Amino acid sequence: MDKTLKMLMGPWTTYILWLLHSNGAQRFGQLKKQMPSISAKMLTERLKMLVEAGILIRTQEQTIPPKVSYELSLRGRELNKVLEGLHDLAIRWDEQDRKKSA
Repeated sequence: MDKTLKMLMGPWTTYILWLLHSNGAQRFGQLKKQMPSISAKMLTERLKMLVEAGILIRTQEQTIPPKVSYELSLRGRELNKVLEGLHDLAIRWDEQDRKKSA
């Protein structure tokens, strides 16, 4: 459990997983556009870590220039309920915060 939590709690990790869960396979540039505050280096590190953990699949097309996309693996899709639960929680908390400040 500790290893899994440490991985998921890493900077940007949960948001990357959410984007891939919500939008399906994405290229590096597509992910970067949706996360303008993340550095290219950090995004590269997070993607590499998730691929090595077996949570993402990295697919490289043999084109010039090469096209690389990332998507949730079967193991990564096991996180779908967790990601949806976090999303639902965020919506509830946002609504509660709006009511408090109104």
